[in-house]
Amino acid sequence: MGLKENIRRIRTGAGLSQAKFAEKFGVSHQSVQKWESGDAKPDLENVIKIAKAYGISVDCLLFESNARIEEELLQNKKLVPAYESAHRWELYCEELECELQQSIEEGLDLAEYRELFQSVAKLPRGEIKVKLADVLFELCRNARTISGYVYNEPSELAAIRDLRVPCSAPLPTVNQERLRDRVTGAWYGRICGCLLGKVLEGIRRRELEPFLKETGNYPMHRYVQSTDITQDVSERYKFPFSGRRMCCADVIECAPTDDDTNYTVLYQIVIDRYGRDFTPQNVAQAWVDLQSKNAYCTAERVAFCNFIKGYAPPDSAVYQNPYREWIGAQIRADYFGYINPGDPERAAEMAWRDASVSHVKNGIYGEMLMAAMIAAAAVCDSTTDIVERGLAEIPSTSRLYKAVKDVLDGYRAGVGEKACFEGIFARWDDHNQHHWCHTISNAEIVTAALLYGNNDYAKSVCLAVQAGFDTDCNGATVGSIIGMKNGASCIGEEWTAPIHGVLSTSIFGVDRISVSDLVEKTLQHVK
Repeated sequence: MGLKENIRRIRTGAGLSQAKFAEKFGVSHQSVQKWESGDAKPDLENVIKIAKAYGISVDCLLFESNARIEEELLQNKKLVPAYESAHRWELYCEELECELQQSIEEGLDLAEYRELFQSVAKLPRGEIKVKLADVLFELCRNARTISGYVYNEPSELAAIRDLRVPCSAPLPTVNQERLRDRVTGAWYGRICGCLLGKVLEGIRRRELEPFLKETGNYPMHRYVQSTDITQDVSERYKFPFSGRRMCCADVIECAPTDDDTNYTVLYQIVIDRYGRDFTPQNVAQAWVDLQSKNAYCTAERVAFCNFIKGYAPPDSAVYQNPYREWIGAQIRADYFGYINPGDPERAAEMAWRDASVSHVKNGIYGEMLMAAMIAAAAVCDSTTDIVERGLAEIPSTSRLYKAVKDVLDGYRAGVGEKACFEGIFARWDDHNQHHWCHTISNAEIVTAALLYGNNDYAKSVCLAVQAGFDTDCNGATVGSIIGMKNGASCIGEEWTAPIHGVLSTSIFGVDRISVSDLVEKTLQHVK
């Protein structure tokens, strides 16, 4: 094998087109074509450049066989990850603009670096972009808080508790005779609320409302059916409706696998394995043991990868995690509320232990808020009281507290349902992925759906889903709270019948499980 074959082998092995190879060595595209066809040969200067660039000898390049070329290339090859095949959730460099927005919201003084973040974000994937992103991460870690930042948002439990405004009135005691019905309602409420939103997860409001209207489901009052998703609908909307037909309530055999229900089952296993005094380290171990990497999204995917790299909680939540205040922890709250009926503080403390493996600040508070609300729902008569009990477990100096309190205060002041949701949509842009998936935007939707749902399961979950944003997450959380408050009898058969009492999971060793078994184990953990 001669020079022309060796050049072609080196170029293709490096994954370069002829044009890119030519650009690398400052020659024309036609020159490389001629080198590889044998119509011309590179001059000595270019031969030396090529050999040096790929760590092989000039003699090898000029005269040796393909096997010798392969041997020298292998000996001198620079080992780098296959960045082009990695998921963006696993590449910090792919979310630099999200990191900048997140950091500025946290009050870090980084505004002057906006153009730098944007410039690096536009670079193609590769080693240079990764290295520059590492530098930007350190810049964020060492940034100062801007003068006059009004929020105080610690991530440590003791500091969180110091900033609470507790409710003065004592909570009622748990009605033991109704507990089974409430826990059953919470499980079915979550599963059915998740199913309601699952078909629509990822849709933006610009398409959601027209779709619901043309299928006779606005205001929303039922599941999306496979018959709603006609060929015409699939062709006219950007949202991939046709790919969601398998999740429609009229075609499923049981509740389909979803991270919003996986976590609730997973934490039942955590409590079974480690007891009620589980640690964040126990959570990390359970994540690695019980699900594959692909079961985790955004902040959870980052944390999972960080566990594997050796970052233990709470560092696993911090290292190159631009999603650290997204909704992921908020959807993991439910089981801690289920097993602590009437004890919001204990539920919130368990939620903190879980959330701290993957989130900080408002990302943690979101899980604490929802766990406390679910625990309170087991004994409270009003949704306003439930919301207040949740707020009592998070810092009153946080962005999340203010956002949820504003929705609650507006409701009490007579702000109507439409005006409330329009206000949420004005504050948050669902075309901005950071807004769409953030803890605070979705917590506002959950709160509004609870308050304006008039204590009715169907209306509450439908309000949560038709608002858009993270539809399955919000439908599930609202369903869990209303189900716990009112019991299984509040959830009509039109909601429960399609799942046939069975939930599918991606948890190793579980696969499918009956809702009745989940309820029985939950009651054991309550005791």
